[in-house]
Parts: sequence; C-alpha cells; structure tokens
Amino acid sequence: MALTEAALKQAEARMQKRRDAGPRAVSAHYDRRVGRVVVQLNTGVELGFPPSLAEGLAQARPKDLVDIEVSPAGTGLHFPLLDVDLYVPALLEGILGSRKWMAQAMGKAGGAQTSEAKAQAARSNGKLGGRPRKRVES
Repeated sequence: MALTEAALKQAEARMQKRRDAGPRAVSAHYDRRVGRVVVQLNTGVELGFPPSLAEGLAQARPKDLVDIEVSPAGTGLHFPLLDVDLYVPALLEGILGSRKWMAQAMGKAGGAQTSEAKAQAARSNGKLGGRPRKRVES
C-alpha cells in the first residue's frame, strides 16, 4: 500500500487535532523517594502513581523504572527495560491496564471487601446448604 501525500497530510492533521484535544505527557520519571512514576503534562499538572497499580509494572524493581520514554505525541509512556507501554489519556482516567487486567484487579479488590450485605448473602447461602464439603479420599 503506497502512502500518498494527501493521506500523509490527513494523518498529520488528525495527529495535530489529537494533540490539541487534551493533556499530553512532556516528561516522565520514577521518583525513588516516594516510589511513584511521575508524569509531567503540558498543562503543568503532574500525575503520579505507584507502579504496583499499573499493568506490567507491579513486579518491577526501581532500577527497571529509571528509563521511561515519552512518545513524540505525548500520548504514550514506554518502559524499555520491561517492554511495557502505558496510554497517557487512559492514565488520566485512572485506567492503568487493559480491560482484562483492570477487571481482574477490580474483582480481586471487590472480593476482599466485607460488608453487611455480603455477610447476609453468605448466611442465606449457608441456609441453602452452603458449599459442598471437600471429600478426602483415604
């Protein structure tokens, strides 16, 4: 597929529109003192998050986080030592990974929560017989 001059101009226009549409990263670094990835945005706002909350960074050591590349458009962060990419607009919305990863993280957090409603549901299920006992075969 050949790239025409018109297609190139259209792509550049779309990119400029995307750049103008919202905040973008201008730099990023790992702050060892506070244990956070810090992203400076073109708006003057700084975004910081602990690596343990982001997909692909949870098991990262501080030395793996020292090299962070910002994409030319400012919409992506790349961690070359880990081969991990994060999308800046998603980070601004609190989305720190893929849908599947976020669903697993949210399910884990939700399963660990306790409430009166959960306790009541467990009691109701228990009255129905509860979970079957595991059989130990000898």
